[in-house]
Amino acid sequence: MDALLDNALNLVRRASKSLDLDKRFPGQSLSQRLEVPDKIIAFRLAVQRDDGSIKVFMGYRVQHSDALGIYKGGIRFNPDVDLDMVKALALLMTLKTAVVNIPYGGAKGGVPVNPSDLSVTETERLVRKYVHRLVNDIGPNIDVPAPDMGTSEREMAWFYDEYRKHRDIARGVVTGKPIDLGGSLGRTQATGRGVVCVMLDAARDLNLRDYKVAIQGFGKVGSHAARKLFEEGITVVAVGDITGSIANRHGIDVPALVEYVARTGGVKGFAEAEPIEDVLTAPCDVLLPCALENAIHEDNATKIQARLIVEGANGPTTPAADAILQDAGVVVAPDILANAGGVIVSYFEWVQNREGFYWEEDDVNARLFALLRKAYVDVRDYALKHKSSLREAAYQMAVEKICHAMMARGVQ
Repeated sequence: MDALLDNALNLVRRASKSLDLDKRFPGQSLSQRLEVPDKIIAFRLAVQRDDGSIKVFMGYRVQHSDALGIYKGGIRFNPDVDLDMVKALALLMTLKTAVVNIPYGGAKGGVPVNPSDLSVTETERLVRKYVHRLVNDIGPNIDVPAPDMGTSEREMAWFYDEYRKHRDIARGVVTGKPIDLGGSLGRTQATGRGVVCVMLDAARDLNLRDYKVAIQGFGKVGSHAARKLFEEGITVVAVGDITGSIANRHGIDVPALVEYVARTGGVKGFAEAEPIEDVLTAPCDVLLPCALENAIHEDNATKIQARLIVEGANGPTTPAADAILQDAGVVVAPDILANAGGVIVSYFEWVQNREGFYWEEDDVNARLFALLRKAYVDVRDYALKHKSSLREAAYQMAVEKICHAMMARGVQ
């Protein structure tokens, strides 16, 4: 079993045990109903390459739960994609939408492919074939995909265009679209901005002053988090990505770094900072892991110097590392809360598509921050009341809300 899936299932089981679900709802098998997805879709994708040859890929879509609303979740193009990974991410999305109180369930999709190995035309054929295979399983009132690792608004535009060949009502079938095709202002930046929103409130609760931030990952999430920190006047002292890690104890010039990465493809070699071994263990007060799963593990958790960790990635901390950090007094704002900004603004895009009325970016941001701040306060207060960590509180709140919805709806 994939480690991410195993970790997610164990967190759900712990939350179910803490909530005493079997005694509160005898004979209802709520834990099992949470662990097993509603539907698992796996299919073959035969795509013609530019040279005329045929390449066969596997495609996946897991619809985990619609107890609280229609399925929602991204599409990932990455060589590491497999069915267990997609199951895990679909489960996390179910929990995430419950924590931030938006009317969605969880789903996820993916193809095990390195996008850089495909031409633009080959990528477009892959996206269109993926949509064609799923046309009866997705829709504005059924399952609404979005971009994820390896996909962007370009792929979502092709997704929308292919779907509309088969259905009249199409614009709300996917979020993260270009603005001209019904996308929402602020969607691209939403996850990174949301991470900073949660960070600001958590840092305030910890009475942190003049704190320094390190960021692992400088892609869709990390770069926009860095931009937001710069706007807020908060010092970023270290950044790392797949090319390496850099630091400047006086503060990194974020706009200059953004421009440099756009030209070179990575942070390595940025002249205004020094190379360091690992951004995760850099001297800082706040750490934002915004890269891949299981980045913080038992081998490096003891070396982390931050007092606050805000998870911009999905599942960046292993259970063993989580226990080490908790014993050390490090506060961790969990992924299902901290990185929910993207799905929140995806929800806003879906609402705008249905209304045919589009909001200004300031309005989008204000609504995003209001939802996230309320969710953070709810999780924090639950944690204080039950003397638990923020992660335990978030999972227990989500599981309890989903289970109440399952009971209200009956046997599904």
